[in-house]
Amino acid sequence: MKNKNVLVIGLGISGIACVKGLSRLGANIYVYDESHEKCAEKLKELKDIKVKNFFGNDEIEKLDFEKLDFAIKSPGIKYEVPVVQKLLARNIKVISDIEAAYKVTDALIVSITGTNGKTTTTTLIGEIIKKSGRKYKLTGNIGYGMFYDAICSEKNDILVSEASSFQLAGTYDYKPHVSVITNITPDHMDYHRTFENYVKAKFKNVINQGENDYAVLNYDDKIIKEFSGKIKAKKIFFSSSHILEEGIFAENEKIVFKYEGKMEFIINTNDIFIPGKHNLENAMAAAGAALALGINKEIIADVLKSFRGVEHRLEFCGEFNGVRFYNDSKGTNPDASIKAIQAIKSPIILIAGGYDKKSVYDDFIKAFNGKVKAMILFGQTAGAIENCARKYEFTNIYSVKNMDEAVKKCYELSVTGDNVVLSPACASWDMYPNYEIRGKNFKERVNYYGGNSKEESRQEDN
Repeated sequence: MKNKNVLVIGLGISGIACVKGLSRLGANIYVYDESHEKCAEKLKELKDIKVKNFFGNDEIEKLDFEKLDFAIKSPGIKYEVPVVQKLLARNIKVISDIEAAYKVTDALIVSITGTNGKTTTTTLIGEIIKKSGRKYKLTGNIGYGMFYDAICSEKNDILVSEASSFQLAGTYDYKPHVSVITNITPDHMDYHRTFENYVKAKFKNVINQGENDYAVLNYDDKIIKEFSGKIKAKKIFFSSSHILEEGIFAENEKIVFKYEGKMEFIINTNDIFIPGKHNLENAMAAAGAALALGINKEIIADVLKSFRGVEHRLEFCGEFNGVRFYNDSKGTNPDASIKAIQAIKSPIILIAGGYDKKSVYDDFIKAFNGKVKAMILFGQTAGAIENCARKYEFTNIYSVKNMDEAVKKCYELSVTGDNVVLSPACASWDMYPNYEIRGKNFKERVNYYGGNSKEESRQEDN
């Protein structure tokens, strides 16, 4: 990277990390973002770094594109934006931060992707590695930014990377030592345009692996299973529905690992703390990655027994007047929210809606299956979800303007024994910068109205 001319596109978390990393490596850094005003605070982080900034399409015209060696694009920026199109037209390679990270590190990379379960599985793997005493960093779509983490890592470190389809789409040589694919269902059609493009991006997590690498794969996912024959790495399948000839599976309420004719017990399924079939699959995927790293089964079992889950993923937020509240803001697509509905006992009052990713909601509504007694909708997709629900004769629907109104309505509708679940089935970008802020807003409103309801009860008792 030394003395290379590199354009960083987008000053999000990964963009800032890339600028800092490139500076340490001695690159000549150029930065593009659409708005100086939006970046004012972020630029303060870079005040001691020599950078040439370009804001907006007019300013970028002043950049001599021909002298650029390559560009690193922030994951959320689409390939259709003019600056990216200009680069591609000149055959200047546009890569993602995880591709750049791979090129500058000797650290071992464990890379986790899939439509759902990435964050939980990635975090679980990190906790297992931590318990084993080895050095690791959670990175990629989690944390600070993989490029900077890679630069700051040593050869014996392990980079545990959550890899999104946006990041993988910008890879060419990316080759993790251990890859995990949790599942693949339609998502991000607004970004990838076709499901085929989305699937192709996901499989970039495994396509460059060799015979000395490991691929941990969901046997129950038809798309993954069909593609597995093209994977050169050693395969570790996992399944929550089938008894496998080799791999990790559940049998008689036990998770076992079968290989070379031997069967080894890992943990009783009832001892896994986090609930739901999808979390059983996440636990198996994490176990597969840990076994590929040579971590013993006792350590894996200890972590699976104690792991409490990740924030915003079926996170229990409290109980008020006999009503339990769950924050599943990470449910950013229909399939993720289906898994949440399946994991929570009925009756459910569901909060859904958000940014329009061109998803289809039929399977989401069908998954209600008598468990959802009411649905509160907001955001861009409220109308589309309501129309779909009514098509299947689900009519107990309330439309609201924001999270405050949604949570307030839940308190009005709920009775003892109900479960209120925020699982939007949509991204947050129409109303929030990210799903984390959406989830925090939900929890704040739950506690606000829950605290008031307790105060009202005390006053009535008096």
